Amino acid sequence: MKNLKFKTNINCTGCLSKVSPQLNNENGIEEWDVDLNNSQKILTVKSNSTSEEDIVSAVKKVGFNIERIV
Repeated sequence: MKNLKFKTNINCTGCLSKVSPQLNNENGIEEWDVDLNNSQKILTVKSNSTSEEDIVSAVKKVGFNIERIV
């Protein structure tokens, strides 16, 4: 299982409610979480098969910025 981390601008529970359907419906994502207390609003995704590009696309689709943390 891969652990992918991304810096985002998802900064409140309202934002989470917008992005949740996209990430919940993405095949291959086992678990995800956004650390709203972190200044970089870190999205952590645990996945077996979802690509980084698919995650970025899902988040951008609902209007949020996202950047992979290496």
